[in-house]
Amino acid sequence: MTECVFYDSRLPDDAVFSPLRGKRLFIFDQDGTIYLGGRAFPFAVDFIRRLRESGRRVLFFTNNASHDPVFYLDKLSRLGFSPDRSELLTSGDVTIQFLLRKRPGQNVYLVGTPELERQFRAAGIELSDDAGIVVTSFDTTLTYAKLERACTLIRGGAEYLSTHPDFNCPTETGFIPDSGAISAFVTASTGVTPRYFGKPYADTLDMMCEVTGEAKEDMCVFGDRLYTDIALGRRNGMTSCLVLTGETTLDDVMKADDADRPDYVFPSLAEADRVILGG
Repeated sequence: MTECVFYDSRLPDDAVFSPLRGKRLFIFDQDGTIYLGGRAFPFAVDFIRRLRESGRRVLFFTNNASHDPVFYLDKLSRLGFSPDRSELLTSGDVTIQFLLRKRPGQNVYLVGTPELERQFRAAGIELSDDAGIVVTSFDTTLTYAKLERACTLIRGGAEYLSTHPDFNCPTETGFIPDSGAISAFVTASTGVTPRYFGKPYADTLDMMCEVTGEAKEDMCVFGDRLYTDIALGRRNGMTSCLVLTGETTLDDVMKADDADRPDYVFPSLAEADRVILGG
């Protein structure tokens, strides 16, 4: 796709949306795309159920590493999405795999929630206050002492990594500071920009291909952010679909450069369901 296609119920859609009907794997962002905070979008539950019934596959991916996969499996189940563990990945998973494969045996200073700490330790990663690698994430238990220690280690030469670049996390009551905001603090203090994981980086798409066995040409990603969800597709040759149920507005799309726009824009997943499955 070279041109952004906007959904319009008044226009015929057979030809323009036909590439989406041939996809085998549908990747879904979570917050702002299939739910908002603790409230599921009913049309998202229906769409994902119908995709499975049609023989297509789904993958839930969230950049939000403040919770571990067990939390998301429970949440998605409670909200009606009936997930299997094989259908879930987080930016925490991608970061952990990088550390295990590329930095084996190295200690990490982690600025993250207790859940993320447990996930790192369960994977065999040693956490330490005096480490050669610093990883920051979306930490709802953040303290000044954590930030101070991270900055001190980075100034001393520690490698700096971040699970994901999102500046804000959408909730039912508005946006709250996310991982990107925390890393911006560290960068402002140290002058060091982290290596990011999660969306939109190639490590994430590589892991999606690895765990599903699907080629990127047979995938499409649905999300609500231009700079993460949509950029994952645009930067890496995968079809991208923006929904306007989360962070990004139609005005944001219109102001974006052509290279940063999605392949398709839908008001919500309800309209995607209609053009892909006839819902």
